[in-house]
Amino acid sequence: MKDIGWIGVGIMGKSMVRNLMKAGFCLHIYARNREKVEDVIAEGAVFHDTIGGCVQGCQAVVTMVGFPQDVEEVYFAPGNILDRAAPGTYLIDMTTTSPTLAEKLACQGGERGFRVLDAPVTGGDTGAREGTLSILVGGEREDFEACLPLFRAMGTNINHQGPAGCGQHAKLANQIMIAGTLSGVCEALTYAQAKGLDLEVLLRSLSTGAAGSKQLDAFGEKMIAGDYAPGFFLKHFVKDMGLALEESKASGLVLDVLDQVLRHYQDLEAQGFGELGTQALIKYYQQSR
Repeated sequence: MKDIGWIGVGIMGKSMVRNLMKAGFCLHIYARNREKVEDVIAEGAVFHDTIGGCVQGCQAVVTMVGFPQDVEEVYFAPGNILDRAAPGTYLIDMTTTSPTLAEKLACQGGERGFRVLDAPVTGGDTGAREGTLSILVGGEREDFEACLPLFRAMGTNINHQGPAGCGQHAKLANQIMIAGTLSGVCEALTYAQAKGLDLEVLLRSLSTGAAGSKQLDAFGEKMIAGDYAPGFFLKHFVKDMGLALEESKASGLVLDVLDQVLRHYQDLEAQGFGELGTQALIKYYQQSR
């Protein structure tokens, strides 16, 4: 496996492309806006102006796009991946999307001779840049094992979660955990500020105790500083939590914390904050004071 087609070169995708090139893979990329990927083209990625052209001749095709409708388009639209990739190609969707859509892609792709994996990631822009992502893979174990060299170029915690769709279910569980943790960080900072505590001292005090978390480490300082630059877009987290809530309801589950945090984020998105990072949740609490 040498030639990799890559669709979706965004904040995380660009770093993942770079790490694959460093590992010796030849990357063929497609992006809607060539200007935004001129840097990775200069570093050796081969640009194609159509999805069909990008995937031809590749042994694996990876997609890392924004929303389920984008996944539908890049795979199923005429002239795109399922029409132009060669049978036997590994198709790896690393977008966080619907488990039902992952199952549909595996079914229809399998019928046409493709080897399909859903492989969403967690670890944010830092994990993508440093090649330390956790990769959550659904699909046939044989296909998972064949793609391990590719996954190891991008991540360090790589696990087969089960059949098609299970990678997406694992990622939604991850997003549910993050939703509760981020809201806890915001509420704690809001409480501490109202009581006149020094927030910098508080962060140092709590980060190594029982309340410590990756979310606190990644975003506590940024929340205090009003730094909302996105490592992961707020609008994409809204999408992920919506998928998780939909799946939980389908299983008869009542996840009250997820439901509440989603509503807070939806309120922020409605105010035009969708392009900010997930740490912008603190704005909801600042507005509520």
